[in-house]
Amino acid sequence: MDPFRRAFLRAGFACCALPLIGCGGDKPRFHNIDISGATYGRDFMLLDPDGNTRRLADFRGKVVLVFFGFILCPDVCPTALQRAAAVRRLLGADAERFQIIFITVDPERDTPSILREYAAAFDANVLGLYTTPEKTKEIADAFRVYFRRVPTENSYTVDHTATSYIYDPEGHLRLAVAHQNSAESIAADVALLLRPSQTVDKGTR
Repeated sequence: MDPFRRAFLRAGFACCALPLIGCGGDKPRFHNIDISGATYGRDFMLLDPDGNTRRLADFRGKVVLVFFGFILCPDVCPTALQRAAAVRRLLGADAERFQIIFITVDPERDTPSILREYAAAFDANVLGLYTTPEKTKEIADAFRVYFRRVPTENSYTVDHTATSYIYDPEGHLRLAVAHQNSAESIAADVALLLRPSQTVDKGTR
């Protein structure tokens, strides 16, 4: 076999050995669910604990993870936020380009001061956001997030969607993350989205 052909085959094998990029090199292959081009979850207008209005555009240049939950959630929400904090640690020098957003679906109990303390308990980067109960329902519907109150003996709990959403640095919704997926899989996908070339392909769904 001539040297040129041998070098070409070696290059092709190396390309196919990179599972996150793919042999074509122009479309990323993610560990989590690729929903590039989705027409829902495009933006929000919510308040942070200081009363400032926040939108997705405020975080342009960062990969953003959005999770809906509530502070008295016994297991799903703490697990999701602990995992998100672990992603930041795995990203190393790129951690500052990854923003975690926690949107409460229980604003009547999750007051701004409580929301601030709860978010900070996981990572200083976690930003808790809220709005009125009426607008919470509108935002959740816009993100295709389900939630409902379930009465308990003394109060209520909230059933809700456990999926996290990830946006690329240009503010496009790219990934849906199932609750059982690992921090390592998310960190790998975030690192891929932080590559400038990967924010170009938004999909055509």
